[in-house]
Amino acid sequence: MTTHHEILDAALARITTGYVFPEQTAAIDAAIRHRLAEGAYQNLDVRELCERVTDDLQSVCPDKHLRLLWTEEPQSMDEEPEDVARARFAQYARESNYGVRRVEQLDDNIGYLDLRMIAPADLGGPAIAAAMQLLASTEALVIDLRQCRGGSPEGVQLWCSYFFADDGVHLNDIYERATGSTRQYWTLGHLAAPRYLDRPVTVLTSDLTFSGGEELAYNLKVLGRATLIGQTTRGGAHPTDRIPVAPHVTVTVPAARSINPVTGTNWEGVGVEPNVAIAAGDALKAALEDLRTRIG
Repeated sequence: MTTHHEILDAALARITTGYVFPEQTAAIDAAIRHRLAEGAYQNLDVRELCERVTDDLQSVCPDKHLRLLWTEEPQSMDEEPEDVARARFAQYARESNYGVRRVEQLDDNIGYLDLRMIAPADLGGPAIAAAMQLLASTEALVIDLRQCRGGSPEGVQLWCSYFFADDGVHLNDIYERATGSTRQYWTLGHLAAPRYLDRPVTVLTSDLTFSGGEELAYNLKVLGRATLIGQTTRGGAHPTDRIPVAPHVTVTVPAARSINPVTGTNWEGVGVEPNVAIAAGDALKAALEDLRTRIG
């Protein structure tokens, strides 16, 4: 059985070598080892250890993606072959309908899209195009991200592209520590369904909206393409590696960071603030009332 000390040694080694802000890793390592030495993790089971260490990690470094996670099913400690990982994720995306939970025409010809995850563009492209084709004739649109927990930067790029006229809009940049490179994301020139232009778009958010869901909301807000209604989102802006460090424990290490070309920053730790702050459960009603006045 892997000891708490061994789990933390493995996790801290991964954080030290991979975390996108290397200047913070010494303080993270010192803080967790101090907590270990003073007995803070004694008599905890492994699930409790994950919860306590995650709290301690985020107290010294408030990065919502920096976590120790318990997994119910034991996982292999061998590195998973890339083709196996891709096939497993493709199955998950397919079973989740590529994040598209519901597409509907509401009263007054307002479109409604309930999006639960942001699928990679190469997997989710046909489903995304099908959703946008169904919404093409509506006069206004609600994108519901209140239960969207994240996804792919390329998927965000594809979704965003449907709301701008061409490939000339700079959406986001992602800096990667391992390579020292920065990748730019721009709207795409070719799409498989009509673009949704010159009509109002409202995005619903909650305190569950996270990561890729936050990027979609943030991009559309700062570019002036959508009004956000709901709650401030959770605040996770760093693409993250998931690495097993014990049969039931995974460390998640942010290995990159988003840089918005308009604001020069991102939503890490602070979340995406809505234009209209309201309880998440009331956001759809408020959005529909607002849109009806704008298209009436």
